[in-house]
Amino acid sequence: MRALAFGLLLALATGCQTAIEPPPLDIGGPGWRVLQGQAVWKPGAGKPELAGDLVLASNDQGDFLVTFTKTPFPMASAQSVKGRWRVQLGGGRYLRHGRGAPPRVFSWFELPRALAGTDLDPGWRFQGNSENWSLENPRTGERLEGYFSK
Repeated sequence: MRALAFGLLLALATGCQTAIEPPPLDIGGPGWRVLQGQAVWKPGAGKPELAGDLVLASNDQGDFLVTFTKTPFPMASAQSVKGRWRVQLGGGRYLRHGRGAPPRVFSWFELPRALAGTDLDPGWRFQGNSENWSLENPRTGERLEGYFSK
């Protein structure tokens, strides 16, 4: 009986973990706006800068997807969809996901807010506009700056 109870508990626990992942996105669907450009990302103090391609897709409901790649390598991606979020860094070496508001410690979650003109976490500073911008967290040394093509 204990083995059955343990197996059921294990199945429920792993099932809940899977349910946190955001649903798949169709950014080519109606209501999505896709921006493409270039960016330079400095992950933190004492870390080297990385240059690459940046894509930001967002819709009117506040859902978004941000990807940063240095072809052919994915460097970072973040998404927030229907109250679920996910961030992946270093080609998958770092992966976190959850429910509710995404963590405010990653530039990838702050960039869509900054470009939309909504309030940022107090640790972040944004300068520029939707075409040419800079986002920085002086406390951590993380910086993301770039532009989007028209």
